[in-house]
Amino acid sequence: MEHGRIERTMYVEAAPEVVYEVISSPTHLKEWWPDDADLEPVPGATGTLTFGTGDDRDSYSITVIDAEPHRLFSFRWTHPADEAAAVGNSLFVTFDLAPSGDGTTVRMTETGFREMGWEIAVLEQQYNDHVSGWDAYLPRLGEYVARLVASR
Repeated sequence: MEHGRIERTMYVEAAPEVVYEVISSPTHLKEWWPDDADLEPVPGATGTLTFGTGDDRDSYSITVIDAEPHRLFSFRWTHPADEAAAVGNSLFVTFDLAPSGDGTTVRMTETGFREMGWEIAVLEQQYNDHVSGWDAYLPRLGEYVARLVASR
């Protein structure tokens, strides 16, 4: 197996403006993905994503790369907090949004696994953990958007 790229495509019944807000705003992010998020959705901004609560928490550094409202949001994450995000020390996530009928087609990709320099066992474990994570969290994105649109 390549372990180089995770890609998922889904349709969300909401306009790209709404979906962009949900994938880039800390208030909305923590409703479907991390337990807490601290970031500004502007290129170059840094912050953290935190999973878990209390003593069972893992925080990850995040650096926003692209923030093109209604179209594209990308970031690097998992790099050491004291280092700038770069190829080789972080994973790169992109959310591409495209209008589709009355909704939005969301294409999420995550790359950079092989560039991290991990031993094969660590590479496989990290890749598989991220596959499992996206497979669990992306459906929550669609569910949250549906609840958000219904409440407006």
